[in-house]
Amino acid sequence: MDTSSLRGRGIVVTRPRELAGALAAAIEKAGGRAILFPTIAIEDCPPPDALRKLDAYDLAVFVSPTAVQKAMAQVARWPARLRAAAIGGGSKRELERHGVSGVLAPGEGADSEALLGLPELERMRGKRVVVFRGGAGRPLLGEALAARGATVEYADCYRRTLANTDPGPLLALWQGGGVDAVTVSSSEGLENFVTLVGAAHLAATPLFVPHERVAVRARQLGSGEVIVAGASDDAVLERLVAYFHERA
Repeated sequence: MDTSSLRGRGIVVTRPRELAGALAAAIEKAGGRAILFPTIAIEDCPPPDALRKLDAYDLAVFVSPTAVQKAMAQVARWPARLRAAAIGGGSKRELERHGVSGVLAPGEGADSEALLGLPELERMRGKRVVVFRGGAGRPLLGEALAARGATVEYADCYRRTLANTDPGPLLALWQGGGVDAVTVSSSEGLENFVTLVGAAHLAATPLFVPHERVAVRARQLGSGEVIVAGASDDAVLERLVAYFHERA
């Protein structure tokens, strides 16, 4: 992949600080300038009760790499009979890093719809499912599994809050022409971005989002150019490079 089109481009990375390093490093390696501006802060929760009764479940679903990290930090032994599932590749890799094998995850896509499309999740009658997450999110996954006959519980491993990030330096960069694109990883991150810096800059700056669902919200907020790039670091970098190559 020819990354020369990113040279000198200022790319805003809005992921939580703990999760921004890999994408920022990839942008820098490609010659761009990663501008870290976290819009979501991650706070610990007390260990959920579900972690003390893992043997009672048939399936454990993890909605993010952070959910894996927070939950597995409290697990001494993963039950051999308990199947794990991950919304996306990042969560799957994090589970495997903690020694969990046979993880169910979609080959393409990184959302509830993609996971629900797996044949292993079609017949769920009588199954007990626990969903490890970071506070309330989209209800689709739990509702769909319940409709298929599963008993679904939620286990909150962390909280997502509005990050206490000073917008001043970013706004100064923008005013000086130092911002060429913004990347967001969720609708919540996008909403927080608008809360912190306002929506005006979205009208004239390309915005890279993981899913069409986030793109819809971005357009509602006034974004003038939205690019659906995918959720993984590789996908985001590839789309950034292609976008700026086309405009070189």
